[in-house]
Amino acid sequence: MSIVGKKFPSLDVDAMNDMGDTFKLNILDEAKNNNKKVLLFWYPKDFTFVCPTELHAFQEALSEFEKRNTIVIGASCDTPEVHFAWLNTSKDNGGIEGVTYPILADSNRNLSSTLGILDITNEKYNEETGVVTVDGDNVTYRATYLIDEEGTVFHEGVNHMPVGRNVAEFLRLIDAYAHVQKNGEVCPANWEEGKDAMSANRDGVASYMASH
Repeated sequence: MSIVGKKFPSLDVDAMNDMGDTFKLNILDEAKNNNKKVLLFWYPKDFTFVCPTELHAFQEALSEFEKRNTIVIGASCDTPEVHFAWLNTSKDNGGIEGVTYPILADSNRNLSSTLGILDITNEKYNEETGVVTVDGDNVTYRATYLIDEEGTVFHEGVNHMPVGRNVAEFLRLIDAYAHVQKNGEVCPANWEEGKDAMSANRDGVASYMASH
């Protein structure tokens, strides 16, 4: 179920940073208490294939997110200890050494199950044994959430495991939402910073379409 337009769930989750510190992190509080936007991106597993390319891509763009008053946070269902091991593995060995933003360690799956982004199908309950089994790895898809300064989700998207994300698109979405917040205009298809937006009324769309 989509949570766009709703407050992000208020849950404390273990997190790890590049210094090896494990701490509790609440995404909703991060946005509201710091008066910042938050980009939260989930990936399936540490020590895999597409995942490190994404974590490095977000790191390379970190200064651009910071310019936009946006906190970047990664997340998976791995433990803090596994995160730290991956953070200490060099890039040329498939690691994420050099990543500085925090990474959630949702190993109990409290948040990912609340969001409904786990790779689970065919859940079955065995009445004799009381055991629940599922198909799938019970790890997250590549889900991404953009959250505003009030803790409200203004974008969510989910990619299947093999498909990596385009980091530039999230910068564009943040720019567009910031334009809406500041100017009260709406942003048409393929809008980018510096391009024309339009008033959210009949005259506005008529004027925009006539000139584009």
